[in-house]
Amino acid sequence: MHINEATILLNVEANSKEDVLEQMGQNLVELGRVKESFISAITAREDEYPTGLPTAGVAVAIPHTDVEHVREKTISIATLKKPVSFGVMGGDSSEQVDVKVVFMLAMEEAHSQLTLLQQLMQLFQDESKLMRLAHATEKKAVMELVSTNLDL
Repeated sequence: MHINEATILLNVEANSKEDVLEQMGQNLVELGRVKESFISAITAREDEYPTGLPTAGVAVAIPHTDVEHVREKTISIATLKKPVSFGVMGGDSSEQVDVKVVFMLAMEEAHSQLTLLQQLMQLFQDESKLMRLAHATEKKAVMELVSTNLDL
């Protein structure tokens, strides 16, 4: 699993979820972790199956897409300067949540994605950790928090 400071983006300025997905996806393309097709695939999947979660303290989103767009298993994390609206996971199409932290998952196996999602859900239930993530000013702090809470 690849997560390092290169896949962490702090204080991202974005005006829409598409903007966020484009910036995060482009970063992963440039790092060689995903194929060019990843960005359009993740945007299309987010439109059809929203991933916003109205978690305590700050809302998160966990966009992901199909394994054929992935070169290396990677997690990218972005904190947003100001929240952007994402559709609510499992909600009806009109339900929106203002997201402040985005975990973009690029997984090459479906079953490893499930395990990771379960670990992320546990992390998301801890409001103090989420708040620390959302307000982190250093990539190192995000790395430490994530690596101690996820089995990477």
